Amino acid sequence: MSNPGDADVTPITSVRQLAEYIAAGCKPPDAWRIGTEHEKFGFRHADLAPPPYWPDPGTTAGIRPLLDAMAARDGTPILDHDNPIGLKLDGGAISLEPAGQLELSGAPLQTLHETAAEMADHFAAVRAAGQGLGMGFAPLGFHPTATRAAMPWMPKGRYAIMRRYMPLVGTLGLDMMTRTCTVQVNLDYASESDMRDKLRVGLLLQPLATALFANSPFTEGRPNGFLSYRAQVWTDTDNARAGIPPVMLEPGFGFERYAAWMIDDVPMYFVYRDGRYIDVAGASFRAFMEGRIPALAGEVATVGDFADHLTTVFTDVRLKRFLEMRGADAGTPEMMLAQSALWVGLLYDPAALAAAVALLRDMRWEEAVALRSAVPRLGLAAPWHGGTLRDLARDVLAIAVQGLRARARRDRSGRDESAMLAPLEAIVAGAPCQAEHWLARYQENWDGEVGRIFAEAAV
Repeated sequence: MSNPGDADVTPITSVRQLAEYIAAGCKPPDAWRIGTEHEKFGFRHADLAPPPYWPDPGTTAGIRPLLDAMAARDGTPILDHDNPIGLKLDGGAISLEPAGQLELSGAPLQTLHETAAEMADHFAAVRAAGQGLGMGFAPLGFHPTATRAAMPWMPKGRYAIMRRYMPLVGTLGLDMMTRTCTVQVNLDYASESDMRDKLRVGLLLQPLATALFANSPFTEGRPNGFLSYRAQVWTDTDNARAGIPPVMLEPGFGFERYAAWMIDDVPMYFVYRDGRYIDVAGASFRAFMEGRIPALAGEVATVGDFADHLTTVFTDVRLKRFLEMRGADAGTPEMMLAQSALWVGLLYDPAALAAAVALLRDMRWEEAVALRSAVPRLGLAAPWHGGTLRDLARDVLAIAVQGLRARARRDRSGRDESAMLAPLEAIVAGAPCQAEHWLARYQENWDGEVGRIFAEAAV
């Protein structure tokens, strides 16, 4: 989440300066942390409809009163034109996605055991605030019942700009904004070469993560033919800033090449000045740096502007001063914790990272893109080297398990973090993924009423 009021106003003088801004995120391994972000859909108990920002007449369920109730317990409101649109917490934040999907941006933590405790505390706070308002929350990859038109919009300035622009660059961008929820983990890197290895592993394996965490098989009350419809939405949202850009897998890719790509190839959305968002969607950031955008005449491009621009790229792994793994649907707390555990196991132990790099050494960009296209429908049954993606999953999961065991971060009972991969081990062994579980419930238990998913998925 971007907080423009805290922006760095240093003028930009070169691409190298922007590369150095990103490189400032490099940290020694003992300073690496784990930041987990997860989203969930609100629903009114009375009719299962998504709650608007302000409650409808005669109702109490609304996002604004929920934020007010949560702020009374903990947190400082984040305002957009005097409207609370999030909360600053101790080390983390609560924010709103465009249709009121509630997101926790977790604090940077040392262990996954701390992540588990943070999740439990957050869900307890959400339940406590929601119960008195007649609303609940369910983490699912795509809204299972509501139409796009039925989704509310939150009063955030940048979302108004995106809402206008999205239909110009893809057919499903408004669905991405309003009807999807994800879980991601944010991880550190030590150097440019360490970033490059982690980025490559993360990008090539995001399709596998999509398959493992698939949790969006319904659209507008019916099965949609996909296991992860959220992932399918991303194939036609805004391809100039999404997916697996080939530049990120080029030999020698680094901070300066990334900064150049960001300013030359990723169109802008906005610039924030004097408490308002200026709509420049589609413009070139380099043109802004060179004073060639009429709407920004007299404005000087700053490092803070570039930091905001970094938040508007939606690649499957996003590079900022850390790496964001972005390929998974939101799901059960156990599965969302497993998502963080998977990437920590693969990327934070040197031997595990080396094994993952070796496993993927011969994988090409074209293969990753083909997998990304196949897994929304096929999941782990997607073709892979004469077998299926499940074969790759076994090898990857074994590396992650060893990586977490090598970290040897234990809880009070003496268990290391590898226990958190148990849900994935079951899926790789043949158990249903989350989407398959819900489809079975739909076929065998719900009498065709998809809305029953809310009670069962609520956190």
